[in-house]
Amino acid sequence: MSEQHYLAVDLGAESGRVMSARISTNGISLVEQHRFLNEPVKVGATLHWDILALWRGIKTGIAKAIRAGGAIHGIGVDTWGVDFGLIDHNGELMGNPVHYRDGRTNGMVAAFFRHMPQEQLYSIAGIQTMQINTLYQLAYMAEHRAQMLERAKFLLYIPDLLNYWLCGNIGNEYTIASTSQMLDARTRQYAGEILNALPLRGSLLPALTSPGTAIGTLLPDAVDGVEYRDIPIVAVGSHDTASAVAGVPAQGDDWLFISSGTWSLLGAEIGEPILSPEAAAFNLTNEGGVGGTIRLIKNIPGMWLLQECRRAWAADGLQYDYAEMVKLAADAPAHLARINPDYPAFSQPGSMPRKIAEYCHDTGQPVPDSPGQITRIILESLATAYARVAGMITRVTGRRFSRVHIVGGGSQNDLLNTFTANATGMKVLAGPVEATAIGNVLTQAMAVGQIGSLAEGRQLIAQTSRIREYLPRDTEMWQTMAEKYRHLFTDQAKE
Repeated sequence: MSEQHYLAVDLGAESGRVMSARISTNGISLVEQHRFLNEPVKVGATLHWDILALWRGIKTGIAKAIRAGGAIHGIGVDTWGVDFGLIDHNGELMGNPVHYRDGRTNGMVAAFFRHMPQEQLYSIAGIQTMQINTLYQLAYMAEHRAQMLERAKFLLYIPDLLNYWLCGNIGNEYTIASTSQMLDARTRQYAGEILNALPLRGSLLPALTSPGTAIGTLLPDAVDGVEYRDIPIVAVGSHDTASAVAGVPAQGDDWLFISSGTWSLLGAEIGEPILSPEAAAFNLTNEGGVGGTIRLIKNIPGMWLLQECRRAWAADGLQYDYAEMVKLAADAPAHLARINPDYPAFSQPGSMPRKIAEYCHDTGQPVPDSPGQITRIILESLATAYARVAGMITRVTGRRFSRVHIVGGGSQNDLLNTFTANATGMKVLAGPVEATAIGNVLTQAMAVGQIGSLAEGRQLIAQTSRIREYLPRDTEMWQTMAEKYRHLFTDQAKE
């Protein structure tokens, strides 16, 4: 296998980066070309993504990679899900995309269910009901911004918008579109029944593209001040979780994954969607994956809770990095209290330590009074939520799982990894941290024929990645605590 060079544009909720990857028989090597902040901006009452700042960061990163020299065999973009931009008939973006945490979707879940019952929606889309989903953002627009939808020619999800600016291609990539709750999970195309219920005209939604498809070449105005030859733009698993799961170094089918970042996405890789009443009751989601797979998952608020606590403490003059927070948590009392990470108040920015203290008070638990106690409660609660969701997936799939692969930035949290092994009773394998970028470039390598299959790519990852192992301990105590706090972990999706 001759060495090939790819760029992964990977945007997360806190930052974005352009990663340079070289793939050969010796493995996969990654170099960060450029990192930049992703700072949402509030204008009036609306929270937006600063899409032009992100675009500037992407252009800078690509230019740095080109200046570094050597042929580049592909560029792929992955981002968070559900959000989008609207393109008018002149090909221009109609305003900054709105952030999924904006309050415009408040009440829109119940409003949409008046047009289509939740059971019917799940039987078609098989997607977890969350008010951040594209479906409920569009339900708001259909009710309050109908003229804007009428003026728009195309809806492009965030990675599709960036691909459009990179190469001029208009299209929706399948894995990112699957987060919208508007696809038919079986046909893997947009569902007319759902669009009619909004209502939304189908012509607004471009044709779907499978991950691993070359969609164009880099435009001259996508980089400044550098010379280059045509560089292919590849539609990868453009939902970052799709790329992260593609980057899991696993074989067989007895493993679960957790893509651990701002969100923790826990699930299993399956061949066909599971749309059973039990899956609907558990509010599991069937999202598209790389290589024709389905990701049966549940979204759990993850490092978001720690990110918001850290931000609040910094505003009070207490500066902690994540390693310091974990050290404080390790020294705090065990099993002091639990929170339900899905509690609706936790989904909005602002004063997370106060919200957690109020939750503990309102649920009759000891109120944490230090950053260490709060951090430990968050980590123990996440592990408890992971175990609960692992049980759901075991039930609906009928499969036995023996290990959990944790990838992404959160995989570096030794204390959470330990708690996860204890809570689930399964071996935890942590790493690689850069699974999303690795999955992104593996998909590009499959597109150009350098790698023959997802399984082959995963073997390559396993050969070259540092994987840390955590074995379960104190499982009886964790099971006892799970029973004690079971009443807190009810599904908040309908509220």
